[in-house]
Amino acid sequence: MVTEAQVWEALKGCYDPEIPVNIVDLGLIYEVKVEDGDVRVRMTMTAPGCPLSGWIARQAEEAIRALEGVREVHVEMVWDPPWTLDRMSEEAKKALGLA
Repeated sequence: MVTEAQVWEALKGCYDPEIPVNIVDLGLIYEVKVEDGDVRVRMTMTAPGCPLSGWIARQAEEAIRALEGVREVHVEMVWDPPWTLDRMSEEAKKALGLA
């Protein structure tokens, strides 16, 4: 069966094409739950009007579906709590010149 750690690792391979940092280090992933092969992810974007939100969510879904043992994938886009720079990893902040 797929694990939460595997899902988190798969999501690290997903990027916003405008930002050279993966969506995990950007702090866009709020929650990952895995139960009997069903994966649920709650994620956000840096801004509600992001024109790439659908594309990034599909990229995340495809990365998860590629994992062995995944039955269903549900990616939910949420806006509460709103994303802030505080959600970014230190590595992401350094890569973007914010540290």
